[in-house]
Amino acid sequence: MISYMITIAQSRIAMIEGARIRLNGWQRAAVAFGSAFGALIDPRRADLIAALGETTGKPAFDRVLERMKSSTEGRAVLLERPRVISSSVGHAWDLPPNTFGAAYARFMGSRNFSPDDRPPVRFMDTEELTYVAMRAREVHDFWHTLFGLPTNLIGESALKVIEFEQMLLPMCMLSVIGGTVRFSDRQRALFFKHYFPWAIRAGRQCTDLMCVYYERHFDQDLEDVRRRWGIIPVPPDAIKPNAARSLEAEPGRLT
Repeated sequence: MISYMITIAQSRIAMIEGARIRLNGWQRAAVAFGSAFGALIDPRRADLIAALGETTGKPAFDRVLERMKSSTEGRAVLLERPRVISSSVGHAWDLPPNTFGAAYARFMGSRNFSPDDRPPVRFMDTEELTYVAMRAREVHDFWHTLFGLPTNLIGESALKVIEFEQMLLPMCMLSVIGGTVRFSDRQRALFFKHYFPWAIRAGRQCTDLMCVYYERHFDQDLEDVRRRWGIIPVPPDAIKPNAARSLEAEPGRLT
């Protein structure tokens, strides 16, 4: 059984490693600067945000990797290396409506999102870090589901605050800065009055979300897993359609 799981893990990491590019220090800095500049101009560029996260996030991903190795579920994730792709999570669409998996399926289906749309990891140095970076990218929509956040720019910026609290990735805070620059005065006031303080508290209070094997909990009640993991959903009064209407979901979604 162990050898079977290792074989699966090796085949899955091969899917990720196909696009890996090794960079020296100057090249890494150049990619990071170019990605940051481009992402500030167009926050919809998921590929640039992804490249920025990889080229500036190695110390953060190193810490996440060590935490995963210290966690029972985290070690299982590292051993089996599950991928959040259609062939692996498609059964969520058939689960009872109260379950976490069904809530994830509704989130994805209502927005016509596909779990296969994530850009590959290209700039990590090792197989393990490549997988951790890919995992962080692929569980993004699980976190949207758990926290009840919309996919407009305000919701994405709030989730980036939570991701920063969880992983300390510089890219997350840079994404928040880039997002708030695009807000109107009213939207900026809404974000800093309601979303930002909630996201700080939510990110600190919940469990270590990178150490959760989400796929094993698809068939469990959504509210039960929220309580177990210390999730604080976004307060209903924070979601004000009139204030965020102009920033509703744009083509694609942020990484």
